[in-house]
Amino acid sequence: MDKTRDKIKELREIIDTYDNIVFFGGAGVSVPSGIPDFRSADGIYSKAYKTILNPEIIISHSFFMRNPEEFYEFYKDKMIYKDAQPNAAHYALAELERRGKLNAVITQNIDGLHQKAGSKRVLELHGTIHYNYCMKCGKSYDLDYIVKSKGVPKCECGGIVRPDVVLYEEGLDSHTVEMSRAYVSAADVLIVGGTSLKVYPAAGYVREFVGKKLVLINKSRTDMDSAADLVINDDIAKVLGEAVNG
Repeated sequence: MDKTRDKIKELREIIDTYDNIVFFGGAGVSVPSGIPDFRSADGIYSKAYKTILNPEIIISHSFFMRNPEEFYEFYKDKMIYKDAQPNAAHYALAELERRGKLNAVITQNIDGLHQKAGSKRVLELHGTIHYNYCMKCGKSYDLDYIVKSKGVPKCECGGIVRPDVVLYEEGLDSHTVEMSRAYVSAADVLIVGGTSLKVYPAAGYVREFVGKKLVLINKSRTDMDSAADLVINDDIAKVLGEAVNG
């Protein structure tokens, strides 16, 4: 406990010292908000579902195109947490941005909780559940339309409405990628949190960091631990909440 407290104090000192900070986060950031991650023992991928198919197959582009009914059954059941609220980590990051310390949040999450907490500069590498569009005419729809729809959401023109999230087999948005890499490479401090750094190409961007301090906050170890200046293996909501707000 004392060791963790000392590390949180060190993180607070880093935050106080530098103004050019960037945060790169994964699914673990939203776990304290009640949204399960993907690969942990309690994650989405570890739990049995109605089908024998691997969840990674169900949320792939080819499966979506072939079986939109089954895709949406899984998507609505396992990927949407409409009532989830930001936790202390989200609010701490929004506060750092308000203070002029944090330049950007780069997230692999699709839940929109960073924006809900007040963050303005959020780069969503994997898209968002809050924006949906017709594949035929391009008309946009909000999350409520998807949640309330029966079966496959359809546009008034008859086209299928799909979420603006990056499915397996699909590439990331090039503009979001370029902006994310630019923020990381220009940062003095990179705080990486709630991610195992196993999802590429996103995790590869962390390796492009050449600044002063690399901080890793994750409950389990990552392959980048040896390269970090500070590693804190604890709950990210607790760590960021205490480091930023005391």
